[in-house]
Amino acid sequence: MTASSSSTLANPVPLRQDARTIGLIGLAHGSSHFFHMLLPPLFPWLIGEFGFSYSELGLLVSVFFVISGVGQALSGFLVDRVGARPVMFFALSSFAAAGLAAGTAQGYTGLLLAAALAGLGNAPFHPVDFTILNKRVSPQRLGHGFSVHGISGNLGWATAPVFMAGIATATGSWRTACLCGGLLALTVLAIMVWNRDAIDDRQGAWAHQAKGGGGAAAEKPEHPMAFLKLPSVWLCFSFFFWSTCALSAIQSFASPALQSMYGLPLSVTAMVVTGYMLCGAAGMLVGGFLVGRVQRLEKIISVCLLGSAALLVVVASGLLPGMVALVVASVAGLGTGLAGPSRDMLIKRAAPPGATGRVYGTVYSGLDLGFCLAAPVFGAMLDHGMTAGIFYGSAVTLGLSVVSAALVGVGVAARAARPVPAAA
Repeated sequence: MTASSSSTLANPVPLRQDARTIGLIGLAHGSSHFFHMLLPPLFPWLIGEFGFSYSELGLLVSVFFVISGVGQALSGFLVDRVGARPVMFFALSSFAAAGLAAGTAQGYTGLLLAAALAGLGNAPFHPVDFTILNKRVSPQRLGHGFSVHGISGNLGWATAPVFMAGIATATGSWRTACLCGGLLALTVLAIMVWNRDAIDDRQGAWAHQAKGGGGAAAEKPEHPMAFLKLPSVWLCFSFFFWSTCALSAIQSFASPALQSMYGLPLSVTAMVVTGYMLCGAAGMLVGGFLVGRVQRLEKIISVCLLGSAALLVVVASGLLPGMVALVVASVAGLGTGLAGPSRDMLIKRAAPPGATGRVYGTVYSGLDLGFCLAAPVFGAMLDHGMTAGIFYGSAVTLGLSVVSAALVGVGVAARAARPVPAAA
């Protein structure tokens, strides 16, 4: 038994303490996903007031993800240097500023500012969240922490359109909806400040505890950029890129593709995204229990994602009845959800000691790049009548993400099998 595991058993962490930290991180992560959707639900109102084209509005989304992607890779270094908690407070403040900028915008420049501020706020969240979870949550509950983290993100995506469009419809003002979004960010910020002791990553040290008595014979500190030499980091990056390409296709184009292929009304096919996200959330809940019971996590990831890919291929075939196709496409989210907690734990195992924020910041920037690049490609396919390509393409990118995860797992297993040098 290792020193860390024995200390865990001797001094068990109360469930309430872990649950409090996990709940707060879940709330913060849900808020970040909410602000992905600050402006898109309001596009019909923005077109009505300013006469923007969809290309111009699409650029707002691109600005968000470009700033978020670049900032995410850089913010990991900041998190490792100053700690996760102050960076989280800054990020939530940026969301509040984004809501204010959008609500008072007088034209395209103001909306660009709002998109940039929202992207800046979104950038640090994965390094922040996973640093706090890895350091504050006890090892036996970490899988559940990853599960809640993923579920809260899906719920943030699902809540934003209802919140923003609902307020705009009820009040007749899209500006009021934006200001309410900013007020929501301030409320979450206040909750985090009030409970700041539970998210203080400087007070927790579960992750990467010493496997032996290193003492004075500690290893020579590595250069802050040394982690970039690790193949596992770039394989994790590629995993996020490919899996996000599939998610982007489903989120943006599954509904019109189903309408074209199966003749269903758009009001019905729009439910595919909600169904996919809800199935994903259910999968994440179950996946949190699987993490602690399986050593080779890449096997869970591979089985789940290949299962989702197979379902999407069936939908792409056009052989199903319309409503059955919608249900099958929604159920494909179950596999991606099941794989989520295992994916996050695999990245934790691949990260070198002391580089948690940098690693998560770098690999999760693959998510932003996937959103940036996949949407134009899949959109062009739809413009050219390649409706089945939306689902075939999603299946192919999920398959490529499985290859990346398998290679990461092989590397982690090889590293674990190496003998640990005796302490001097």
